[in-house]
Amino acid sequence: MDSFLGIDTSAYTSSLALVDEEQNIIADERMILQVGAGKRGLRQSEAFFQHIKNLPFLFARLSSYFDAPVKAIGASAWPRRVEGSYMPVFSAGFSQAVVLSSFTGIPLYSFSHQEGHIIAGIKGNEALLGRAEFLAVHFSGGTSELLHVRQQQGGLLDISPALAGLDLHAGQLVDRVGVAMGLDFPCGSELEKMARQSSGENLPLMPSSVSDKGFSFSGAETRARKLMAEGISYPDIALASLRCIANTLEKSILQESDKKGIKDVLLVGGVMANSIIKERLQARLEHPAVGLKLFFASPRLSSDNAVGVALAAQFILRKTEGGRSH
Repeated sequence: MDSFLGIDTSAYTSSLALVDEEQNIIADERMILQVGAGKRGLRQSEAFFQHIKNLPFLFARLSSYFDAPVKAIGASAWPRRVEGSYMPVFSAGFSQAVVLSSFTGIPLYSFSHQEGHIIAGIKGNEALLGRAEFLAVHFSGGTSELLHVRQQQGGLLDISPALAGLDLHAGQLVDRVGVAMGLDFPCGSELEKMARQSSGENLPLMPSSVSDKGFSFSGAETRARKLMAEGISYPDIALASLRCIANTLEKSILQESDKKGIKDVLLVGGVMANSIIKERLQARLEHPAVGLKLFFASPRLSSDNAVGVALAAQFILRKTEGGRSH
């Protein structure tokens, strides 16, 4: 059985994946980039250098899975498929993909990191493949967007932005609040554990700002820092911060659902692996009085991965006679 290779080098994760011609995941190998204690992120040059060091180790891990010939390569080349979308970190993986394709003659297909997230999210949520269109949430450390997704006949997906973050991304809010509390970066899992220690009673108010132009999290960060200075318990601040993200999403999804008449919503990205946010959205948006249907990516496929671009390469090659590179 043939296999399909995926390569993704995002802001904080080096990823390789193999899927087979039936879209089963053969291998999913990743290395999280190292961020120094107390820091809130990495410069692109630092992240690029770590990717270059990580990729040989990941290919060595993947070598034991190369039992079947690789039929095509999928790689993330840009953050989003829009004009001007660029981050140097994606060049680390894409350049490796170009070398492999040139040397072996294996066709290479380029995708956006966002397309990879959405396609990985559909894995396990195949009911969405029967929908002509749906909404998608992509919330991570580098992107906060609500998207309108249409199925393309004979192709992949037509993705257009509906609402976007106007300042901080949701993942940045999580990490900035967490680092200020002394948690290790990235802070998502630790902040969730801390939030679980809160009783949930008398939570401090955290602003949730949504308009026709998009949504904002900078006010929430300012409020969280003020609450810390006032001595409010960290578990309560952690839970209030996650509730703020959930409330912002709830307002945004309802706004776009009412505008476009769409009831199906796919949620992907590292922030959407947070179970507190997931539980609140399910309780409020899937309530019979509201009637939305939420499709969450599996926790592992919510975070950055190369599975999505590997699946996309398999799909494109299956639809393209001769499997030309593009």
